[in-house]
Amino acid sequence: MVCSFSGWNDAGDAASTATGFLAQSLGAERFARTDTEEFYDFQANRPHVQIDETQARVISWPAVEILEARAPRAPRDLVIVQGAEPSMRWPSFSSLIVDLAEALDVQLVVTLGALLADVPHTQPVAMTGFASDASMIERIGLKSSRYEGPTGIVGVLHAKCTEAGLPSASVWASVPHYVAAAASPKAALALLRKLEMMVGVSVDVSELEEAAGEYEHQVGLAVQSDPDIQAFVERLEKRAAEDGQSTISPQDLPSGDLLAREFQRFLRQRGADS
Repeated sequence: MVCSFSGWNDAGDAASTATGFLAQSLGAERFARTDTEEFYDFQANRPHVQIDETQARVISWPAVEILEARAPRAPRDLVIVQGAEPSMRWPSFSSLIVDLAEALDVQLVVTLGALLADVPHTQPVAMTGFASDASMIERIGLKSSRYEGPTGIVGVLHAKCTEAGLPSASVWASVPHYVAAAASPKAALALLRKLEMMVGVSVDVSELEEAAGEYEHQVGLAVQSDPDIQAFVERLEKRAAEDGQSTISPQDLPSGDLLAREFQRFLRQRGADS
């Protein structure tokens, strides 16, 4: 079972992009969805209004969908859980997912997440993770996460799996904080690559690879357009080369408002074709 949730756990839309790409590549079909009213605060996750082909206005409600996917040449098929992070009743929601996993004889639950971090966009995506089987983290080449602090539904779901004795793992990709507003196909690709190693599923990611290359190119152009941001990225690159021996002080960090304004200005200059 592979799970991702948009929102707090999904910097750069990386986790939701990864599972969405996986589902599309494998031709996954939905067989269930959660009860919308039970788990969402509609002021926090507002429904969307759309106009269909008959020009009628249709409301699309936030929900978590569960899909089945045949995985050719893989040891087992997949269950994909994806949607907006629930607003409330996280223990009940997580118990619901664990009960479903047990009913379907799921052998491993993998949650995908992405977080904003002080990492440069020019380097390979930094990955961390944790698992009920510590050897799994070492086997797939992840740095074990030592994070303590506020968590999202991914953390709660992992804890529920552990309580139930259901093998589980959580994989996180680091997204440069200075491009927080942009979707990151590069991080999504990194998550998919790790997932392939964990569950033995292989999909054609050439489209995502192309998008990741274009992402890196466009972010590079945006960074070069502002000397202050470029200098900051160079300091991040230097720190990465020194393997964390140097540190960046808070006063060296451009404000979030400044970064957002600069990227918005850059995108306006590039025009709609970009």
